[in-house]
Amino acid sequence: MVSRPGIRLPARGRWPVVDCGASLSGPEQVELTGTGLRPADVVAVARGGAPVAVGAKARAAMEASAAIVQRLADSGEPAYGVSTGFGSLATVAIPAERREQLQRSLLRSHAAGIGESVEPEVVRAMMLLRARTLTMGYSGTRTEVAETIIALLNAGLTPVVPEHGSLGASGDLAPLAHCGLALIGEGEIALDDGRRLAAAEALAAAGIEPLALTAKEGLALINGTDGILAMLVLALWDLRRLLKAADVGAAMSVEALLGTDRAFAEDLIALRPQPGQAASAANLRLLLAGSEIVASHRHDDPRVQDAYSLRCAPQVNGAARDALAHAERVVDEELASAIDNPMVLPDGRIESCGNFHGAPLGLVCDLLAIGAAEAGAIAERRTDRLLDPNRSQGLPPFLADDPGLDSGLMIAHYTQAAIVAENRRLAAPASVDSLPTSAMQEDHVSMAWGAARKLRRVLANLGRIVAVEVVCAARALDLRAPLAPGPATAAALAAVRGVAAGPGPDRWLAPELERAENLVASGALLEAVEAAIGDLQ
Repeated sequence: MVSRPGIRLPARGRWPVVDCGASLSGPEQVELTGTGLRPADVVAVARGGAPVAVGAKARAAMEASAAIVQRLADSGEPAYGVSTGFGSLATVAIPAERREQLQRSLLRSHAAGIGESVEPEVVRAMMLLRARTLTMGYSGTRTEVAETIIALLNAGLTPVVPEHGSLGASGDLAPLAHCGLALIGEGEIALDDGRRLAAAEALAAAGIEPLALTAKEGLALINGTDGILAMLVLALWDLRRLLKAADVGAAMSVEALLGTDRAFAEDLIALRPQPGQAASAANLRLLLAGSEIVASHRHDDPRVQDAYSLRCAPQVNGAARDALAHAERVVDEELASAIDNPMVLPDGRIESCGNFHGAPLGLVCDLLAIGAAEAGAIAERRTDRLLDPNRSQGLPPFLADDPGLDSGLMIAHYTQAAIVAENRRLAAPASVDSLPTSAMQEDHVSMAWGAARKLRRVLANLGRIVAVEVVCAARALDLRAPLAPGPATAAALAAVRGVAAGPGPDRWLAPELERAENLVASGALLEAVEAAIGDLQ
């Protein structure tokens, strides 16, 4: 890489990790072969800075596809995006001498986003996924187009992409257009130190030649659901871990509230064979195994059943798991799909289609937001029970050291409740809110970009909700001494104690809650538990 004075670019292949959340198990290098990708590949590039390469079969597929487009462009036959305008302007013929300008103008006009910048990990994943579709050989682009995208990824150059601009059909037009502008040396690049740089200057510093577009290539750069899919892949990666952490929080609360583990018995759960419920219940059995606290009231307990927030934890968390499993199937299919319009087929046809419509992704983003919101809502109910002396089985009000003088964790619960309320608002589906555009040519759009954006916020909020529960449950477990928690919840308690002090007089809580949030979001809480008892489901 060639660096110019005053411009500090990220070292090639060493993109700074953002919101990593879980350990990366992806490859050291991701090769685009012209087929599909695994979610781990996307995460490895987006968060881990894994380098990307193009395989030989993909190169051959792109060359064959580009040749078809060139023959059609030379023939004079009208073809959408090759010799015509776009959207409702598709009937406007463009003469051959102006078609390169047509593609540049498309990127410039469609790069019309506004608002805060999209997170670098999302932009990197979006770029990788666009390159993936191009290498499948159904978009009619030359190899140079995918290679330029990959050059930016490997150099750690991230285009500045504003948050607002996509309706999720025809794909993520505005966000992808901002990425496409960078490829031709226009727009802006975000550096790892927070500065913005003109794309032409950033590309020159990295030794990357700006791309000169030919027929259809500008359209092929923007007509995909890659931003939506990028956010969904990252969300699945995070939600899988967060639901395990939610089971940890539930186990800690069940234990601290002198609840029973009998409702989680395998034979009882098997009477309703929902896969997510079975996995969550298995986790709770493992998490509560060996607990002196649970054993202390296993017999001669006058309470015949626990409240729903304890007893139904596997049913609620399990339902979110089932939503996750459905979303994973949709993502696996999408990662193997060619998303563009028009499509260039091997027999020489160039056909318009609707594969850019984000409905399959928007629906699952909304479903996951609902599942995650419910997992957070039931966690808040357990927290409230921990703090209420009328329902906490002998714990002091608000777990305070000197109730009245001290307020304990009262307002931590307020914070948690406010976040739960926000998640309920965010759980309202975006994908039902179509708004016609482009002079009614695009008369039904998916709004899947909005669904994916709010899903990211819901998941961040779920981590905060679980963090408050484990802080409260940890203090309650301390107050159950000398009875000892089980090995799993003891490991969770020790992890919480590493970031938040135990019972005592009131103190400034915000820093402790922030550290607890990081404990959950980073995966450190889950790692501590699994180190003690093995992997959770």
